[in-house]
Amino acid sequence: MQKIVVKSPTRVDLAGGTLDLWPLYLFIQGASTVNVAVSIYTTAEITPHDDTTIELESVDLKIKKSYKNLSEALADSDPKMALLQTQLRYWKPQKGFSLKTSSESPVGGGLGGSSSLTISLMKAFSQFCGRPFKDVHHMVHVAHNIEAEMLNTPTGTQDYYPAASGGINLLHYDYDGIEQMVLPIQHTSLAEKFMLVYTGKAHHSGLNNFEVMKDSVAKDAGTLQALKDLKLIALETELAVRSGKWDDLGELFRREFDARVRLAPEFSSPEIRKLAEVSLQNGAEAVKICGAGGGGCVLVWCPPHKREGVALACQKAGFQVMDAKPVDPL
Repeated sequence: MQKIVVKSPTRVDLAGGTLDLWPLYLFIQGASTVNVAVSIYTTAEITPHDDTTIELESVDLKIKKSYKNLSEALADSDPKMALLQTQLRYWKPQKGFSLKTSSESPVGGGLGGSSSLTISLMKAFSQFCGRPFKDVHHMVHVAHNIEAEMLNTPTGTQDYYPAASGGINLLHYDYDGIEQMVLPIQHTSLAEKFMLVYTGKAHHSGLNNFEVMKDSVAKDAGTLQALKDLKLIALETELAVRSGKWDDLGELFRREFDARVRLAPEFSSPEIRKLAEVSLQNGAEAVKICGAGGGGCVLVWCPPHKREGVALACQKAGFQVMDAKPVDPL
């Protein structure tokens, strides 16, 4: 068997984040999310061995370890190996191999980097072990269970779909499960106004999501109302995307921000507020915080003729304008 190399995109969530957590969407009679794959990738490379030896390398964590066999790899108590060990427990590979992982996403960037890497690993090990998934929903189901075990916190599912499929992902959540529609990027004006900026501060999605989950289970009226508002905004965002009304997104992003701060005040931060101020003063129409907020990346929704000025102002303020574009379906 030859070397296996799998690359998966990360994503920018346009609407509906947090609603993908089970059973939150059931508390509000179903929900939708809208997200888009972006050209910031994670990579998993597997090189087969002729014996039982295993070598695990994480470029991002600057770790490289060797083991005599699978049992020894699983017995390693180093917490930094947890992600790869969880994958090994699921796949139980019968042959030795070298695994190398890497990610272009900044840590805590809010781009679903860990979910993208999980999908890269799932696709690579599926080839290596000769165990194909039934469909993308099967792969996402396993991936989200693996990550929930590793993180020891509730996890959603929307981040895995763009990593697995690329494109614009419209996801519907109801009693029957998840329905996915993938739309192309080509022939849309999404890329024209799309600018991704990193605040320099990481976020913690698991912490924010867990607080929302607890408040929802406790039937907190403010939390449930914010979730219902996010549901409505996501439905309107989906309608705008499907009908090509891209100019409507700026106002939807502003409404989404207001609802999300009501849901979790930690969603915003001094860095995010400063980035929003700089962007809007220099001609951007709106900003959309990626992921659970508190830091990470921000989508700056910017008219093409204002792009250069906004980018320069962001850089002068100490923010990183990322070289990222929406990715068509894989």
